[in-house]
Amino acid sequence: MAHEAKLSGANGHAFPGYLKEPEGGKSRGAVVVIHEFWGLTDQVRGVADRLAREGFTAFAPDLYQGQVTTDADKALQLMQALDMKKAARELAQAAEALRQRAPGTRVAVLGFCMGGALALAAAATDDTFAAAVPFYGIPPEQVADVSRIRCPVLGHFATQDDWCTPERVDALEKTLQAAQVPARLHRYDANHAFANERRPEVYSPANAEQAWKRSIEFLHEKLG
Repeated sequence: MAHEAKLSGANGHAFPGYLKEPEGGKSRGAVVVIHEFWGLTDQVRGVADRLAREGFTAFAPDLYQGQVTTDADKALQLMQALDMKKAARELAQAAEALRQRAPGTRVAVLGFCMGGALALAAAATDDTFAAAVPFYGIPPEQVADVSRIRCPVLGHFATQDDWCTPERVDALEKTLQAAQVPARLHRYDANHAFANERRPEVYSPANAEQAWKRSIEFLHEKLG
């Protein structure tokens, strides 16, 4: 079953987004899927669908409250208008709402680009996440202290990226290692957003498939 949904947290706050349950009703765990700066697109819903086919409950929060764009300038404006610290706290609350739906559920967070940065920020904000999977996203220091992360991290980054540059990825890795965060950061000979099949100018099928396979194996390992 898949549908647009509003999850309600303990404080009554409703989180709008896209919810997909695994077929058969038995979940291996839950994954909060965080969209890119374009908004909650059909491509991101497709990621939630793929996770559900792997046996996970997937919830993709709509951080832009219904706004979606294909214009990079508008997407940048939407991202810059987002309170990233508040969003990280709300993502942690959305994870708790998933646990309330099914007590005992282990919840991971996975995101792309802006969503990748928020995946790390959410894990740094709340220590109840079971795993974090950022794709080519690193939060600014003023948004989150990644050394506070306590869950395992599996990161996917591109070598040809002028936002999450190789130097920033190296610095992230050193910070996580120094804080003894269990982290594996993979580098791919690809462009930023290489896992987005709706963007043929940057999509790298082989690298995307490898990153996805690694992510699924990691999530099965950490969520059950």
